[in-house]
Amino acid sequence: MTHTVEKIGGTSIANTPVILDNVLIADREGDDLYNRIFVVSAYAGMTDMLLEHKKSGKPGVYALFASAENKWQWSEALTELSQAMREKNEEIFGDHPDRKVADNFVLERVEGVRNCLIDLHRLCSYGQFRLDEHLMTVREMLAALGEAHSAHNTALLLRQREINAVFVDLTGWRDEEKMTLDERIETSFKGIDFSKELPITTGYASCLEGMVKLYDRGYTEVTFSRIGALTQAKEAIIHKEFHLSSADPKLVGDDKVRKIGRTNYDVADQLSNMGMEAVHPKAAKGLRQAGIPLRVKNTFDPADAGTIITEDFMPESPRAEIVTGLQSVYAFELFEQDMVGVKGYDAEALKAMTRHKLWIVSKCSNANTITHYVSGPRQSLKRAAADIEAVFENAEVSFRKLAIVSVIGANLDVPGLTARATTALHEGGVKLLGLHKLTRETDLQTIVAEEDYDEAVKILHRALVEDNEDTADKADTDIAAAA
Repeated sequence: MTHTVEKIGGTSIANTPVILDNVLIADREGDDLYNRIFVVSAYAGMTDMLLEHKKSGKPGVYALFASAENKWQWSEALTELSQAMREKNEEIFGDHPDRKVADNFVLERVEGVRNCLIDLHRLCSYGQFRLDEHLMTVREMLAALGEAHSAHNTALLLRQREINAVFVDLTGWRDEEKMTLDERIETSFKGIDFSKELPITTGYASCLEGMVKLYDRGYTEVTFSRIGALTQAKEAIIHKEFHLSSADPKLVGDDKVRKIGRTNYDVADQLSNMGMEAVHPKAAKGLRQAGIPLRVKNTFDPADAGTIITEDFMPESPRAEIVTGLQSVYAFELFEQDMVGVKGYDAEALKAMTRHKLWIVSKCSNANTITHYVSGPRQSLKRAAADIEAVFENAEVSFRKLAIVSVIGANLDVPGLTARATTALHEGGVKLLGLHKLTRETDLQTIVAEEDYDEAVKILHRALVEDNEDTADKADTDIAAAA
C-alpha cells in the first residue's frame, strides 16, 4: 500500500494550467511524481453534449438519437461535439505537434461512433430489430468518449514534460472481449509499475454490468473507487474546485463557512442523499469496505490538506458539521382510510416509484398516510400516482413541490439541537412543514416551502454552526489533526 488513487473532476481537469501546477506536477520531481493513479472525468460540459444537459435537460447526442422526431439531428450534434473537442485541444496544445495527435484521436473515436450509430439506425429500420433494445449500449458508448478525450490529452501533456505517463483506456474501444468491471481494471493495469509510470485512466470503464446503466453519471467515482480497492491504494483522493465546507459559500458567504477537516463515511452518505456529493454512495461503500480513507481536496488550494473521511472517525464533542439540502423535491403522499393495520401499501408505492425512476430522498408515515419525499420529473410522478390508484381504488395520491434542508454531522447528539433548529426557523419567519430525525444521530431534516430554501439554510447555519463557539474550536482542532 504505497500509492494513492486520485480522481479529477470535470471542472478541475478543464482548467489545464491549474491542474498541472497544483495537482499533477506541483512541486514534485523525480520519484515523487509516481506512485499515483489518476482517474479523470470528461472536460466540463462534454458529457452534457454527449448525453443531455444534467440540469436543464437539453438533449445531447444520445437524447437526439433516442428521439424519433429528427432521425439525423443527432449526427449534427455529434459534429458539434467533435468541433468542441478539437477547440479544447487547440486551447490545451496550441501549435505543439501533439495537437494533431489529439485531433486525430478525437476524429477516430467520433467518426467510429458515428458509423456505428448509422449502421444501428439502418439495422433497426427492419421490423425484427428494435432501437429501444440497444439504447443503453449506445448511451454507454457515448459516455465513454468524454473520458477517453480528457485522459488521452492529459497523458500527452505529461509526456511533453518528460513524465512517464501511461494512458489507461478502460472504455473497451474496439475490444471484442466482454469483461466484468474487475476484470477490465485488472487486465488494463497488469504490468504497470506504479513506481516508474503514472497511469492516467478513463473514468468510464466498459464492463458487462454497464456503468451508466447502474450508476448513471456517477460512474467515474465508482471506477475510481474500484481501482483503489483492487490495487490496494493507501489513500483515495478527490480533487474538486471547492473545499468540503459547512454550507454553500455562495449562499451563506465565504467568511461564514468552515472547512470540515475530518468526518466519516456516514456523513458522506448523507451528503450524497442530499445531492451534495463528496463521493458517490456506491464509491464510498467500496472504499469503506476496503478500509481506504478518502480525502477531498480543493484543486485551487493545493497546500491545504483538505477533508479526510474515514470509517471510524467520531468527534470528541457532538456538533453540526454541514447544512445543505435539496430544492424542487416533491412530497408524494398516499392516503387511504382503510390502510390502518393492512400491509402492502408501502410495497406497491415503492414498486411504482421504482418503475418510473423516482429518487426517494426520505419518507414518513402514520396510520393512514405514507409520504415519500422524491426527486424526479413531474410526468413520472403522475404516472406513479396513476399506477398506485389503479391498485388501490379508494386511495388518494397527491404531490406538492417543496424543499429539504438537512443538518448533518458525524455525531448530532447535541442537547437541544432540534429545539434550537425549529426555534431559529420560527423566529426567522420560515414555516416548518415537516421534521425528521433518526436515532442514528447523523442528520436532522427540515421540510420547508421551496421558496424558503435559501433562507432556511442561512438560518440553520447561523444558529447551529456559526453561533456555536465550541463547534468552531473543535472543528479547528480536527482540521489541524487532518493536516
